[in-house]
Amino acid sequence: MCPLLQPSTTADGVELEFCYEAGPTGYGLYRLLRAMDMPCTVVAPSLIPVRQGDRVKTDKRDALRLAQLFRAGELVAVFVPNEENESLRDLVRAREDAVGDRTRARHRLSKFLLRHNRRPETKLSAWGLCIVGGWTV
Repeated sequence: MCPLLQPSTTADGVELEFCYEAGPTGYGLYRLLRAMDMPCTVVAPSLIPVRQGDRVKTDKRDALRLAQLFRAGELVAVFVPNEENESLRDLVRAREDAVGDRTRARHRLSKFLLRHNRRPETKLSAWGLCIVGGWTV
């Protein structure tokens, strides 16, 4: 355990609570704090109220604004999945990325062949095994 975060109350009896924006790093910090019996909330970045004209973003300003909104109860918490569900989400997202990459590669290849006047001899079905021999040279 981290000795700096050991007590969840300060010397004057103030209860500490933690919050942070959900992001690409997952929920490891949330799980660490909860394992240490520290109250922690993960908030949705898209639902954080933004003041008009407040366009300058720095870590310090973001942290202060997050603390103010958290204290006022104006932040929306997100569902934190357990480790098994999070790994399943990662797998699904990776598959979606791979399918998108494959589709973009197919489109690039078919447009390249068509630009170089390489057309199929017969009507081809959508990218089956026959695609290799079906193009005229």
